[in-house]
Amino acid sequence: MITVKDTVHDHIEIDGVAADLIDTPAVQRLRHVKQLGTVQLVYPSANHTRFEHSLGVYHLASRALGHLGIEGKRADRIEAAAMLHDVGHGPFSHNLESLTHRRTGKYHDDVDELLATGAVGAVLRDRDLDPEKIAGLVAGEGPYGGLVSGELDVDRMDYLVRDAYHTGVPYGTIDTERFVRELTFVDDGTGDDALVLDEGNVQTAESLLLARALMNPVVYTHHVARISKAMLRRAATDLLDATPTTAAELRRMDDHDFLAAIRSCPETAELSRRYDERDLYKLAVWAEYDDVPERVHEADHGAETALEREIAEEAGVARRHVILDVPPEPSMRESTARVTVNGEVRRLERQSPLVSALRTVQRNQWRLGVYAPRPATDRVGRAAADVLGLDPDGLVAEVRGAMPTTLDEFRDGA
Repeated sequence: MITVKDTVHDHIEIDGVAADLIDTPAVQRLRHVKQLGTVQLVYPSANHTRFEHSLGVYHLASRALGHLGIEGKRADRIEAAAMLHDVGHGPFSHNLESLTHRRTGKYHDDVDELLATGAVGAVLRDRDLDPEKIAGLVAGEGPYGGLVSGELDVDRMDYLVRDAYHTGVPYGTIDTERFVRELTFVDDGTGDDALVLDEGNVQTAESLLLARALMNPVVYTHHVARISKAMLRRAATDLLDATPTTAAELRRMDDHDFLAAIRSCPETAELSRRYDERDLYKLAVWAEYDDVPERVHEADHGAETALEREIAEEAGVARRHVILDVPPEPSMRESTARVTVNGEVRRLERQSPLVSALRTVQRNQWRLGVYAPRPATDRVGRAAADVLGLDPDGLVAEVRGAMPTTLDEFRDGA
């Protein structure tokens, strides 16, 4: 048994297959992949990694299995999946995933090959565990996969508390012990087991939604984090286009590998310098959801690239000086979590009036961003408002400190 002192869960005891997996290269690599990507540029103490998060997820999964009475081979598979659930992440966690998915067709939870080969595959086979089944659990398949990757998974229970602790933001606090103690499996009416929160735990489920909603604008989508992530995505795209590096190779890099690669590539050296020195692009436009035309919301990557070029041309700047950042549509996966009420299994969105309110909050928090170097923000902002068809009255002004242009100047095209 291995005992690890953890900042969030105190002492974590690691045993069985998880203890064998912890020193494999795939798991140790996670020591060099930051949990929150570039959020450290906003919160300097947010330097925690996917490695310690994986230990926390394993710990909560193990606790849940104890309360659920799951033992033997099934427990081994779930604990292995918990320890391995993040080994598919590329550098800077989710940040480059849209790029690598476009070029490889794989997301971070597509880990079949990783689990079947190398040291991880050897450990699993030595323990008589099928790597394919564990990869399915990592992808959230089946009721037991929902414990690792689902609406009530131990993954988000750990990262919300861990991210709040390391950023110093007092909004991600949830009662993880109550969560794992109140999880249970029930027949969902079709003969299959479903993972639900037991009777009397609507508020427990709501706390997860509320923690996520409060953390979102101050941590996960903070404008400085958004800008720096977008700059690194642009650098990654340019790296793949300018060098023999493949998207598959990029997926297996850690943060240090990636930063070294963009520092040494002439086509990405300037973006790398800006990231290293925190000389970031600034906000040229920061627009709310309802003020962005539908065609922009629905634009795919090719259309977004074309819009960037059009904005740059109209602004009279190089295309590399314009980054258009259109976030995905607001979603609230946790709202489909199931809770038991008066002996009946119900979706949280049906039972909780908070869900509707938090959906509105989430939509109101959504922002489209256009970023440019400080001297160009005025020109780029004007051009972007014109090209994207944005209502000048809808542009958010309070965080546009680098943009001296007034809304009247946008309206008049001055």
